[in-house]
Parts: sequence; C-alpha cells; structure tokens
Amino acid sequence: MKILVTGATGNIGRMVVDHLLAGGADDVRALTINPAKAQLPDSVEVARGYLGRPETLPAAFAGVERLYLAPVLGTVTDVVRLAREAGVRHIVDLSGDETTDWQPIAQAVEASGLAWTHLYAGEFVENTTVWADQVRTTGEVREPYPEAANAPVAMDDIARVAAAVLLGNGPLGDNHEGRVHTVTGPETMTRAERARRLGQVLGREVVFKQVSLDEATAVLEPAMGEYAGWYLEGFAWMVESPQVATTTVMDVTGAPATTFEQWAAANADAFR
Repeated sequence: MKILVTGATGNIGRMVVDHLLAGGADDVRALTINPAKAQLPDSVEVARGYLGRPETLPAAFAGVERLYLAPVLGTVTDVVRLAREAGVRHIVDLSGDETTDWQPIAQAVEASGLAWTHLYAGEFVENTTVWADQVRTTGEVREPYPEAANAPVAMDDIARVAAAVLLGNGPLGDNHEGRVHTVTGPETMTRAERARRLGQVLGREVVFKQVSLDEATAVLEPAMGEYAGWYLEGFAWMVESPQVATTTVMDVTGAPATTFEQWAAANADAFR
C-alpha cells in the first residue's frame, strides 16, 4: 500500500513520515518542494511538488492508495480532484470544524467521493513558545483573557494519529472511514493556569498579568507579526465556551497524549 504524505517537510508532515516508518510502512512517498533539501530517510520515495500548485501533483499521486492531506486552502478542490483521478482511495486530512477557517478542506474532501477521515485539531501546544521572550525577560505573560480555556495538542500527537489512521494500526484498526477525529491535548486548562504550570516546570514563578488586547498584541508582535492580534482574539470565545479535551490520541494510537508538563519540560530551554 503506497501512502503519500503531502507537506512532508513541514512540522507535522515530517512527523507523519517518521511515525509511518516506525509503524511498519514500507511504501511511503513524501511530497516536497525541494527534494534536495528534504533530508528524508533513504527508505522514503521523494516526489517534487506543492499543494499550492496542482499542476505539479499528478506524478506524485500516481499509484497512491492513501493520502495525508496537509492544510492548504486555496487549491484544495483541484487537489482532491486530481487525487480521485489518480486512483487515491482514502484521504486523511488535517482540517477543522465549521468554527474554523479550515472547514473548506474537509468539505472538499467529502465532496470528492473518496473515503475520508478528518483530523480536527485546535491550538498546537507549540504555540506556547510565543511567550518565550516575555517569560525570559520579565517572568510574566501579558494577555487579555486569563480564563480562556482549551486543550492544546502537541504536533507530534497529531502526526501519531494520522499515521495510525493511514496504516490502520492501533485499537480501532482500520475503522476510520467517514469519521471525524478531534485531536486535543489530554486536559483543558485556562491561559492563566498554563502560565502557572510553565513556571512550575521552570522552577520559578511565571505571573499571568491581564492587559488589554492592544497591549498584548504589541507584546506578541515581535514573535508573531501581523497574526498576533488575530491569535489573541481567538481566545475571547473560550472564556465562556472552553474547548473540551478528547481522548482521541489514546483511542486511535493506544498511547496517551502528551501532557503540557511533558512538552514544557522538553522545551524548557526556550523560556530560560
């Protein structure tokens, strides 16, 4: 069974490749813009192409049975059409529900008529590193919504789920067609609680200081640029409607999701 991983040199796609190999896959093709710089394992077939340029995809799709579809919005309709024409049977997409900008990916995949599995992921726990500069220099986190709560997920856990679905491994076996897997971290916590727990891991207090949206945006702009305000505004609705943690990572892979403390301990140097 040939599996194609698109976005294979991006953060999650690269991890999907690694987890496929670890899970026993022996026919993995990886799509990348620059094969010479991909540095993928020798056992992986490397194909040149980019989801944003559908004309580069037919050769990469040839002979593929299952496809991991990275989240590229603008060309998704053409991409899934080409996948269908090439004989792809099952698409596993990283997208989002109707409250997100990524829902059109899921809609296009369903409209293709192919078997599908949607992976809906919320905030990546890796986004916590946008706090790194202010934690290092002030020992504070300055944001507007201390009670906003979600269950941030590690990108590696998303990749583990994707690989298990593509391979039909794990407790659910090959029972993934037509299913939505909402992938979260193991626990819902507020922004203030996340800062407190980060301090516990670092061995020093990290104070959450509530400030205006404008002030918080200015603090994050050096790390996030024009997306800082958009990122912070997204937490406003989580004050009254916190994200509920799921057991998807355990259910699909048979191994627990990464806790915030585990992630923070592995990345503590970024905050010191």
